[in-house]
Amino acid sequence: MKEFLFNQLKVVRSNTINAVQEISESRADLIPVGFNNNIRWNLGHVYLVQEKFAFEFAQEPMQLPEKFPDLFGRETKPADWKVQPPSLTDLIGLLENQTNRIKDKLNDRLYEAVSNPLTMPSGLTLKTIGEFLTFSMYHEGMHVQTIKMLKRFSS
Repeated sequence: MKEFLFNQLKVVRSNTINAVQEISESRADLIPVGFNNNIRWNLGHVYLVQEKFAFEFAQEPMQLPEKFPDLFGRETKPADWKVQPPSLTDLIGLLENQTNRIKDKLNDRLYEAVSNPLTMPSGLTLKTIGEFLTFSMYHEGMHVQTIKMLKRFSS
């Protein structure tokens, strides 16, 4: 089962990266009417949340650039950015390496309970490392769908 989970993580991440392969830096920053965020924000947010879900809750060191929480955390938006965000190339590089780091560090820890379970607004409680990783795929999929909508409305 663990190989299946790690393969799913790679497939989901591949879909995320493929969705932005042909995007220019300027198009990544467009915010169509009705949206709060852009493609760049969605990519950074996916990386940030995955880093927290995979590593922080497993009490492993995160590879999280210092400015990421202010740029890509919950309830942030590009209109409020005070610092230069990372380039698409940098974001894609971080995203490409993240899934391998997750597998390397957490391969044999999927059933391990975390010390601080997280209860979602829906009532779902994530209690194990594997549960966090599984839920992260749902989260990433939602943002890939948003990226696809942003692409459609910004063309």
